[in-house]
Amino acid sequence: MSRAVVLVLDSFGIGAAPDADRFGDTGANTLGSIARWAQDQGRPLQLPNLCRLGLAHAAHAATGQWPAGLPTDEPRGALYGAAAEQSRGKDTPSGHWEMMGCPVSFDWGYFEPGAEGVNIFPADLMQAWMKAAGLDGTLGNCHASGTEIIESLGDQHLRTGWPICYTSADSVFQVAAHEQHFGLERLLHICELAKPIFDQAHIARVIARPFVGRTGGFRRTGNRRDYTTPPPGETLLDRMLAHGREVHAIGKIGDIFAHRGISHPYKAEGNDALCETTLEALKVCPDGGMVFTNLVDFDMHFGHRRDVAGYAQALERFDAWLPTLEAALQPGDWLALTADHGCDPTWPGSDHTREHVPLLLAGPGCSLHADAGVRSSFADLGQTLSGVLGVGRLAHGRDCRAAPGA
Repeated sequence: MSRAVVLVLDSFGIGAAPDADRFGDTGANTLGSIARWAQDQGRPLQLPNLCRLGLAHAAHAATGQWPAGLPTDEPRGALYGAAAEQSRGKDTPSGHWEMMGCPVSFDWGYFEPGAEGVNIFPADLMQAWMKAAGLDGTLGNCHASGTEIIESLGDQHLRTGWPICYTSADSVFQVAAHEQHFGLERLLHICELAKPIFDQAHIARVIARPFVGRTGGFRRTGNRRDYTTPPPGETLLDRMLAHGREVHAIGKIGDIFAHRGISHPYKAEGNDALCETTLEALKVCPDGGMVFTNLVDFDMHFGHRRDVAGYAQALERFDAWLPTLEAALQPGDWLALTADHGCDPTWPGSDHTREHVPLLLAGPGCSLHADAGVRSSFADLGQTLSGVLGVGRLAHGRDCRAAPGA
């Protein structure tokens, strides 16, 4: 019986999606921009293992252009392609749910940016939450970068004891507080209280953003918690558990799926630790099970912060580790590499970008060596894995082992 290992390189888009203009993202290309930057530095991006599995060819299929400096050699031992998103947003939950077979056909609620100094969160929701949480004040109440807002308001937070509230272009209400001075458990509790209240605004997630440190040295920790609306329909994870299979969820996967369809959750901080935890989970995952990992650093530390050099270095580090994962796979195992949206580090602003994502399928169980083309939905990945794992057809998606239009 086959096992599946799914790694989501969070935000690793490979070129603007067909509807990118609707999001103001025409021309966005996370991989392409990083590769071009590296080429301009005189040292092309070094991703030999990802390219061996078809990354450059997938990007070419999505955009008609080869990423600067990446090899054009024919991929070996992989089924490779690109996918556009059907879901109406470019947010993390929608991307993950769709790749597991559940596209999001509705619009989330969002908090629109306001004038400087003007609160953007509805006063009635804030008052209801503050009363429930026992708060006598909050800071922020604006659109902001998570790292920048704790730098600018961290000292005031320590003086007042008020949590820092902010949002982004995602459907999200985020609350930052100091782990020691405010208390981690208290932060998690007030965010849990916030979720049903902000559900009235149809917000996808309330995120607890703990940080530590002191003036000039505040930093976020790995104790983040996402309180997420459950997927609106069945996912591959639900189907797995219904068939008595195991799903080992690494990093923020459990939070993204509201802990539905998860048999074994694991937490780890940073891409290196998440990769090592993936290997540990793979050792205990039985036949027929799945290990599902989100590598959040690409998005959180480099995409949103528009750190091109850091993104490039993180990609090369992951690529160098990839053979270690491949060596740990057993006969019959499938490996899937993909992303949930883009976050072009050269793009204006600090938000996600609407892009195609790579679909790279390999491993001992994948005897195919073929171009899967440009798929019309991320759900094609879930449908493929559903077939590989033998748990029946999902409601959405087409098996990548068939032609794109089949």
